[in-house]
Formats: sequence, structure tokens, C-alpha cells
Amino acid sequence: MITAALLLVFWGCLLLVAHTYVLFPVLLGRLARGRRQNPDVYAAGASDLPAVDILLAAHNEEAVIAEKIRSTFATTYPLDRLRLLVGSDNSSDQTNVLLAALAEKYPQLHVEAYGQRTGKPGVIDRLARKATAPVLVLTDANVFFEPDTLFELVKHFHNPAIGLVGGNILNPDHRAEGISGQEKAYLERENRMKYQEGVVWGAMMGAFGGCFAVRRACYHPAPAEFLVDDFYITMAVLRDGYQAINELDAICYEDVSDHLPEEFRRKARISAGNFQNLGEFRRLLWPPWRGVAFAWWSHKVLRWCTPQLLLLLLAATVGLVARGTGWFFWLALVGQVGLPLLLLLDAALQRTGRHPRLLRFITHFYSMNAALLLGYWRYLRGIKTTVWQPTQRFQQAK
Repeated sequence: MITAALLLVFWGCLLLVAHTYVLFPVLLGRLARGRRQNPDVYAAGASDLPAVDILLAAHNEEAVIAEKIRSTFATTYPLDRLRLLVGSDNSSDQTNVLLAALAEKYPQLHVEAYGQRTGKPGVIDRLARKATAPVLVLTDANVFFEPDTLFELVKHFHNPAIGLVGGNILNPDHRAEGISGQEKAYLERENRMKYQEGVVWGAMMGAFGGCFAVRRACYHPAPAEFLVDDFYITMAVLRDGYQAINELDAICYEDVSDHLPEEFRRKARISAGNFQNLGEFRRLLWPPWRGVAFAWWSHKVLRWCTPQLLLLLLAATVGLVARGTGWFFWLALVGQVGLPLLLLLDAALQRTGRHPRLLRFITHFYSMNAALLLGYWRYLRGIKTTVWQPTQRFQQAK
């Protein structure tokens, strides 16, 4: 009985990890093949395009804020239907000075400077209360738009079933010596999967917070204590019965993190927020064969639980080896112990100026899963604050 239980745990954990990382993406690609994105859209240059309020929370963004404002207003979307509302969250650098100067140049820019840190969800909530447009666009300071980005996002709201549209965030540069190449590959894969989920079920699993549009009528702000507001807003749209999709032509650019400690900190914070959202929207997980539930289980929940699954897999493998079940489980144990040890080899080679791509992917995988586990632990202990520090990226590092 013990051996049978260990075998069940071993194969069950292995199958669940394989499902979220391999089987589901393959199945999703097959289901999406030949299907079209929402065809009920506004025409380019249409006279009835809706007004748009863009919401931006900024904290110490002097390195990027001017380029952000310029890229926002260098748009094909009618400027008379556009407002940019910026909340500066107690910035202590030159962010407020730059914003004041930019507000004189761009009359559609409205700035509020707050003297006390509240965190991004709190700032966005304040700005949303002042918004009057039927469409809101939420964005980050280091995400830069193409001229057609806003139109490509907003065009889908001609269809009353669409509640949220995510942008296609691209990462134009990466460096071999850091992890930005791995982050770039991860984000490109996520964009493709979210597009496919929207095509198949109208249920994209979480917009990237750097750029997405939401119908104000179905916009629900994240609670003040929640860390990941973009996922909350997306799931609230789905809970209301609206569709959430990803538009690959709504292109914008974000510089990815190159420093493992910085990305580890960010992913641990996101992980804690993910489990907050899991508790809030747990009813959407049932029945599991529904499109929303199946996508959420497959794309997100199992991935968030991968660290625990890997630990259970290791424990089951040790138990099976101890019970003398054969060479296969010895080999599995060697693989499970040996792969994480390759992180040490990658670190040693990095100090000599060599950066094997495969080793860097292994480092990225295990490091990000360690961040997920840390985030889960923080969630269990209770979230103390939603205040954030911007992740160091290429612009700040130059």
C-alpha cells in the first residue's frame, strides 16, 4: 500500500507539472488553430470611437517618465478623446518636476502628487474614481506604446461582450550575461498563450499589468491589501460574465529585468499576490471542465503550485528508492538532485565570462520557482504592505 501511494504521488506530481508546462500549451495551440480573434471591432478612424482615460501609477520614475508620456501622446487615437491621469506615489526623485513640465506641454495630462506611499493598487483606485471615460487603460511607466497601440486595444469594445483587452508587451533587448533572455522568452510564450486562451474561450488568464484596457462598466478595483491588481481586475471581468482577450497588434515595449535578485524579489511579491487572488476567485475553478476553470487550473494554479509539486515528487522518489523499486527511480532521483546543482555550475561559469543558454534557463526555472515558494510562505504569514519599489531594469541600469 505504501509503495502504491508513493507511485501515485510520483506520477501524479510529474503529470501535473508536465501538464502546466508542456501538455496544456500544446493542447491550447491545437484548439486555437484556425480560429479568429473577435471580429466585431471599431473601424480605424471611426467617428464613434469611445473616450479613453489612461491610468498610471508612478514612483521614482525619472529615468523613464518623459519617454512614457511622449510615447503615449504620439498616437493615432484622437487626442480629444484621450486623457492621461498620473498619480505620483510620494516620488522623491525628479519625477514630479518632470511631470509638471510635461503637463504644460500636453493638456491631456493630469497629474496628482501624493505625499504618502499607498502602493500601486491604491493609486490606481484613486485615479479610477476620477475617470469618466467608458474605457480605461492601465499602464506602467516603463512600458512604451506604438502609435497604434491604443486603437488596437480599444477597437474591441465595439463588441459588448468584451470586458478587457490585454496588450502585446515585447522586450526589444536582452543581455547574455543576465536572465533577461530567459525573461524575454517567458513573456513571449505567455503573450501567445493568453492570445490563444482569448480566441478559444474568451478567457485570457491575467492581463500583463503594463498595458491593458478595461470597460469601466465592469472595472472592479483590487482591494487595498492586494498585491497583484492586474490579475484581480481580469478575473473580476470574467466573474461578471464578460470576455477577456489579448490583442497581439496592440504592441508596446518593456525592458525586462537583467538581474536575478531583482527579478526574484518581483516574482516573490507577485506570487504572494497570486495566492490572494486564488482565494478571492476560487469559485471560478469549478467545474474544472469549463473554459475559464480549465484555463486557470492549467495555465496558472498548477504553475503557482509547481514548487510544492516538485518537493512532493522528490519526497516520493526518495521513498520509492528506499523501498528498492528499481533503477528508474534511482535515475529520477539523480536527475532531481543534479539539475538544481547546475545552478552552481552556471554561477561559476558566469564569473569566468561564459553564459551557456541552457544552464541559464535551468537557473531561471529553479530560481523563479523558489520565488513562488517564498511568495506562498509570505501569503501564509499575511501580507503586511502593498507598497512597492520599481524593479531595476535597463533604463535605470544605464
